[in-house]
Amino acid sequence: MVSSSTTDSPQQSTPTTRIVGIGASAGGLVALERFLTQTPPDSGLAYIVVQHLDPTHKALLPELLQRFTTMPVYEAQQDMRIEPDAVYVIPPNTELSVNNRRLKLANPAVPRGMRLPINVLFSSLASAQGERAIAVILSGMGSDGTLGMQAIRAVGGLNVVQEPDSAQFDAMPKSAIAAGCADIVAPPGELPAHILAYVAQVPVPVAATDEKEETQTAAATAPLQNIVRLLQERTRHDFTMYKNSTLQRRIERRMTIHKIATLEMYAEFLRHNTQEIDLLFKELLIGVTSFFRDPEAWQYLADKALPELLSRRKSEPNLRAWVVGCSTGEEAYSLAMIFSEVTERLPRRDQFTLQIFASDLSPDAIAAARHGRYPLSISETVSPERLVRFFTLHNDYYQINKKIRDMVLFAQHDVVLDPPFTKLDLVACRNLLIYFDSELQRRLLPLFHYSLRSGGILFLGSSETVGRFSYLFTPMDARLRLYSRQDNVQISMPRTLLSTFPSPTRRTEEHPVSTTHINKPSTDNLQAAADHILLQVYAPAAVVLNSDGDIVYISGRTGKYLEPAAGKANWNFYAMLRDGLREPLAQAMKKVETQSEPEHLHGLKVSVPGGVQHVDITLQALHNPPALAGMTMVVFHDVSLAPTGKGKGKDKDARESAHEAVIQQYLQEIESLRNEARTSREELEITNEELQSTNEELQSANEELTTSKEEMQSMNEELQTINSELQAKLDDLSLAQSDMQNVLNSIDIAILFLDQDLNVRRYTDQAATIINLRESDIGRPLSDLTTSLEYPELHEDALTCLRTLLPTEKQVLSADNHWFAVRIIPYRRLDNVIDGVVITLMDITKTKNLEMKLRRKKKT
Repeated sequence: MVSSSTTDSPQQSTPTTRIVGIGASAGGLVALERFLTQTPPDSGLAYIVVQHLDPTHKALLPELLQRFTTMPVYEAQQDMRIEPDAVYVIPPNTELSVNNRRLKLANPAVPRGMRLPINVLFSSLASAQGERAIAVILSGMGSDGTLGMQAIRAVGGLNVVQEPDSAQFDAMPKSAIAAGCADIVAPPGELPAHILAYVAQVPVPVAATDEKEETQTAAATAPLQNIVRLLQERTRHDFTMYKNSTLQRRIERRMTIHKIATLEMYAEFLRHNTQEIDLLFKELLIGVTSFFRDPEAWQYLADKALPELLSRRKSEPNLRAWVVGCSTGEEAYSLAMIFSEVTERLPRRDQFTLQIFASDLSPDAIAAARHGRYPLSISETVSPERLVRFFTLHNDYYQINKKIRDMVLFAQHDVVLDPPFTKLDLVACRNLLIYFDSELQRRLLPLFHYSLRSGGILFLGSSETVGRFSYLFTPMDARLRLYSRQDNVQISMPRTLLSTFPSPTRRTEEHPVSTTHINKPSTDNLQAAADHILLQVYAPAAVVLNSDGDIVYISGRTGKYLEPAAGKANWNFYAMLRDGLREPLAQAMKKVETQSEPEHLHGLKVSVPGGVQHVDITLQALHNPPALAGMTMVVFHDVSLAPTGKGKGKDKDARESAHEAVIQQYLQEIESLRNEARTSREELEITNEELQSTNEELQSANEELTTSKEEMQSMNEELQTINSELQAKLDDLSLAQSDMQNVLNSIDIAILFLDQDLNVRRYTDQAATIINLRESDIGRPLSDLTTSLEYPELHEDALTCLRTLLPTEKQVLSADNHWFAVRIIPYRRLDNVIDGVVITLMDITKTKNLEMKLRRKKKT
């Protein structure tokens, strides 16, 4: 059914701020810009951005993102509190996660090139926020984020993916879509609107009492029933006994994704869209589980419940358990690990065995459980000792060990419709009953009682109890939801045990085989009739084979030598040969293929009813007539060895000679076969060694190439990120340069910038009217330029200023009778390094003319 563990417990408190996790890599800066530009600053959501960054390079991402939004953008710090309407960015060389509404930073556990920080964030969001979690995947290479989205999908959260066609690098979005994780796919600029519409239509889950639930669902009974009926027609599974609150919440989520307002419209949508029915079915089966959830209950099971059970089962050491609604297998494997730890403490650790039957309605969950692969985030719930003992660490996941995997048998099973497992010592049904109404719970608890052996254990979830069936189960620890089966109780057999399998006592009758009548030859032709009698009675038995060894023609009675092979009808000659003929004839067939002379075999023994028949066999390759070319004829001659009359001595000698010849032939054939087998074995050994060596080399090369590919891909993503950041900086510098150029041109002062070699670096438009400058003069020496100024010492004064670092200022007349105040000062960079000189030329003609007039007036 639904997962055995969920976060839908009514007692569970939920945080107030919804968090949107955003994962991006190569090309992500552009997508983030479009996303944040369309995100309102008062959405009430918090945004956490994780991008693949170069661990050795200082990130510019926070200040770049700040330009696209009015929300404050922070670089994440340890234990920083998550507030709404804010953006938090991952620092370089860290892994970022969420715990209790605070940010957690950790050093990466894997080397550079194999890190998956987006998966880490999304997995932590699934654990911290449950079905309130929202994940966004934008442009990037690789598949980082897909596993994390699977975790968020498992808890019922929302997964949003950038449309691959709108991404600069579409590998990450395509990976999430291919894994079936994407709920909404759209360009990055449209994603915020989809997220906000979802948040508005699917409010925060609030626990409701049974009365409120019945009241709320009364008005929606008809459309809900239509939806449930469509589900049952499509999948055969009946959801009428599920709690309406669960059904409505999951249905509302699908309605929001498709922007459908009412249940009636959604029911009509389902009626014309069978694919959506399948998606809704998967949505209803989504559950959450984890290793050792409710650790105190598992500890009690390990310390008291299981040891007591084992002490009572010494006479029956083979234990059986059933994990109902196992989801992706975490609880089944948790039980296997606990059992292994408990038996390790016993004097004879191999005395007991445990077979765990783990069942779930979801085929996808069962497939994931069978693989036994779990994300690195399970280290939060599994102790380091258990990780080392029961798991194998790979690059981006943990693999359950074979010993634990072999203890669990996974099966797709409907606990409501299918017959249960029986003769069990433990039933674990954790947080499954909370999805069912009281009627279905009243059916399942007696079913579990029936399935358990005497003294068996029932293990329920933290939100479940046996309720009115306390007479069936005795609490071992009621607070931890562990119960023991009561034995002195009589209950009727549950109707779910009825099976439709046919009775095994039914006899299977054999139908008589109709005889095939052989057409008798016509007696009208005397020669044909005589030839037929001679061939059938007096001619030796023979068969004709094609090049594949199949029989194409039979003459005479061959039943002594051939018999039909068991199974499907097969006319192959070697398959039909009786014992004693197969090996010699196989060798002879090889010889006759390469020679024109017939091959003779003498004195072969064939087991027949009543004794042993000796037979001589002749093999002949056929070349003529053309119809028989490429075929082989095999003729059988019976050999009679019975003694008669006076020739008894001669016959005896003949038999002995024949026996010796046959034995000698057998010995030769055996020796030949032995030599061929030895040669073949040696060749095979050499070939096998070469193949093994080649395979090892190829595996080594493949591992190196895979590692190199992952490292190169990671570095490429980091370089793409750095390139995006540098491009943004370059755009800023270009804008600053334009601003400076406009400022210089607007002040109406001629300015000339020279480098340390007094070559032209930059100039204003006004300078070009005084000194003959064009764009192609950038980099030319000052001494090569012509000017209208009567200032031949310009070059020498510039050298002096560069050498002494002292400014020079002179008033100079130009050829068109204009006066200029020429000032030469050193060019000082921000790092206080002299890198050339700056020459400014200010037109002071009016001032000079006024000065000259005042002087003339003063003289007069």
